[in-house]
Amino acid sequence: MSLLASITGPADLIGFSRDELILLADEIRDFLVREVSRTGGHLGPNLGVVELTIALHRIFDSPRDTLVFDTGHIGYVHKLLTGRQDFAGLRTRGGLSGYPSRAESEHDVVENSHASTSLSWAEGIARGRRLRGEGDRHTVAVIGDGALTGGMAWEALNDIAADKDLRLTIVVNDNERSYAPTAGALAKHLALLRTTRSYEEMLTWGRRAITGTPIVGQRVFGALHGVKKGIKDIVAPQVLFEDLGLKYVGPVDGHDLDALQTALRRARDFEGPVLVHVLTEKGRGYEPARSNEDDQFHAVGVINPETGLPLEIAGRSWTDNFSDVLEQLGREREDIVALTAAMLIPVGLRGFAQAHPDRVFDVGIAEQHAATMAAGLAYTGLHPVVALYSTFLNRAFDQVLMDCALHRAGVTFVLDRAGATGSDGASHNGMWDLSLLSIVPGLRLAAPRDGSQLDQAMREAVAVSDGPTVVRFPKGSEPEVIPSVDHDGEVDVLARYGLDHERLLGDTVGDLRGSGTEVDLLVVSVGAMASVALGAAQKVAAQGYRIEVVDPRWVIPVSPQLRGRARRSGAVAVLEDSLVAGGVGDAVAAALGQVGDFTPVYRFGLPKAFPEHASRAQVLADAGLTPDAVADRLIAALEDAREAPRAEVHEALRVV
Repeated sequence: MSLLASITGPADLIGFSRDELILLADEIRDFLVREVSRTGGHLGPNLGVVELTIALHRIFDSPRDTLVFDTGHIGYVHKLLTGRQDFAGLRTRGGLSGYPSRAESEHDVVENSHASTSLSWAEGIARGRRLRGEGDRHTVAVIGDGALTGGMAWEALNDIAADKDLRLTIVVNDNERSYAPTAGALAKHLALLRTTRSYEEMLTWGRRAITGTPIVGQRVFGALHGVKKGIKDIVAPQVLFEDLGLKYVGPVDGHDLDALQTALRRARDFEGPVLVHVLTEKGRGYEPARSNEDDQFHAVGVINPETGLPLEIAGRSWTDNFSDVLEQLGREREDIVALTAAMLIPVGLRGFAQAHPDRVFDVGIAEQHAATMAAGLAYTGLHPVVALYSTFLNRAFDQVLMDCALHRAGVTFVLDRAGATGSDGASHNGMWDLSLLSIVPGLRLAAPRDGSQLDQAMREAVAVSDGPTVVRFPKGSEPEVIPSVDHDGEVDVLARYGLDHERLLGDTVGDLRGSGTEVDLLVVSVGAMASVALGAAQKVAAQGYRIEVVDPRWVIPVSPQLRGRARRSGAVAVLEDSLVAGGVGDAVAAALGQVGDFTPVYRFGLPKAFPEHASRAQVLADAGLTPDAVADRLIAALEDAREAPRAEVHEALRVV
C-alpha cells in the first residue's frame, strides 16, 4: 500500500519519518498529475503547495484548529490528507468539489472561492474562539501573494495587526503569481523580501566561516551581526508586515519540510498574530506546468499527463471572439483602454495587451478599484473596457452604481462566464449580474446570442459615452449563428410560428386577451438562451398557438419596441440563464405594468439558490431551462389562461 493510500486523516501524518514525508510528497504529485489530467481542474497551484499542506497538518490539529484556504483552489492536497482520495468525479455532479466544501468534510470551513477573503474569515474565527474561552484553538489563514493584492485583505490585515494577543497565523503562499505573474507594488515588495533570504543564507555561511577563525572569529561575527538590521534595511527597506505590527517569519522555502515545520511551530507558539512568508513554485515537479509561461497550468482541461497537451480540442470560444473584436476596436480607436483584475489571459486581453501594452491596466485582484479607476479614465476622455468574470463583478457593484452610473461614466464592462458556469461550483456561477445591474440607473446591458451579435454589441457599447454599458456572454464555445427574420428597432425577430394560418385568433385555441392581439405568445430570448427559446416555441406552436420569438439584444432597460410587441401579444415568456428574481422577466413585467398593461409574463430562469457543482447543461436542466421543460410549462399556462374566463363565468352563475 502506498503512503498516500494509508492516510485517512491528518493524524496519520504524525508518525511519518522525514524520509516518508518526502516520499509522500512525491506520491501526492504523481496522484494529482494522474487524476486531474483526467478531469481537469486547478493543477499547477496544488502541485506548488504539497509540502506546505503536509506541514500545516503536522503542526496544527485540524479540525480542532481551523485552516482557511483563500479561494480554495489550492485545497486538493488538503482533501487528500483529510481522507478524500476519490478524484474520479472531481468537479462533476456527485463527485468532489473543486473547492473546500462543508458538505464534504468537517475539515473544510470556507466554501467561497472569491479571493482575498480568508483573513477576514480567520480573524472572525480567532476572535470568536477567544470570546468563547477556546483560546487554545489555533486559526490559520493561507493566502496567496496574488490574493494579497485585494483591498479586503488589507482591511483585514489592518485590523488583525491592532490585536496583539490574537492567536492567528497568516501563511503567505508566495509563488509570484495569481493566475499570471502578480502585478503591483506589493509584488515588488515581496520580491525585495525574497532577497532577504539570500542575505540570511550569506549570514549563515559567514557565521561558519568567520567563527572558525581562531581567537577573533566570534568577535568579528558579533560585529557583523550587530549591523544586520542596517544591512537588511538596505536590502529590503522597511519590512512592511513588521511595520504594521505583525510578527514576520521568513522567507521560508516552501518545499523544505523541516524549515516549514520549524516556522509554523514558531508561529503556532507565539502569543499573537504571525505572518509566515512561504516561497513556493507553482507547478512544482511537473515540467509541462513549470514550462507553461501563461499560467503554469493554473487550471487545465483534460490533458495527456505525459505531455500536458489537451486531449479535448475546444471550439472557438466566446472569449476568443471578444478578444478579436477588442483588438480590432483598439486599432480603430486610440481612446479605448482595457482593465483586468489579475485575469488578463482568461478574459481575452492578451492580444490587446500585445498590440497596445500602454493601454492595458492589470490592477490585481481588485475589481472595486478597477471599476472606479475606469470611471476616472472615462473622465479624461478615454473609453475603458473592464473585462471580468461575471461572478467577480458582484464585488464591484457599489462602484458600478456610485462611481460609474452616478457620474454617467462611459465605461464598458464585459462579463465573461455569465449565467450558469457549473463545474466550479456555486460561487463561480455568473447568475447574479442581471438582477444586480437591472436596478442601476442609466446602465445599458446587452446579451448577444452568438458571435456575430457579440461583435455588434461591443461596437454599440463602446459608442456610448454618457453612462455604463455591459456586454455579457456565457462560458464555453460559441453557438452557430442564429439569423433574424425581421427587425424592430433594437429587437431582432428570430422566428414566427403559426402566423401564416388562415385560422383567426379565437378559433379552436381561444382568444387569450381579445381581438387586439397579434400573437398568442411572445417568447423573449435573453442572450445564449436563443436555441432553448426557439426549441420551446416550436413545441408550443405545434399545439396550435401562434408564436413569435424575439431577441431584444439590449435587455436592460426594456426597449419601447419590446414593450410594444409585448402589448400586442396574448402572453409573454422570458427565458434567461440568470436569476429569475429581479431579472429581465421581472423588468418586462414592470415595464408593462407602468403603462397599465398587465399582459401575463411567464418568467423562466435560475431559482434563488446556490446550485451544486455540475455541468452548465445540468444546472440549466435542473432549473427547467430546456426546450421540453419550458414548452410543457408554457402549454399548461396557456391552457389555464384560455379556460380562466369560462371558469369565472361559471362561478358567477353558481353564485347567482
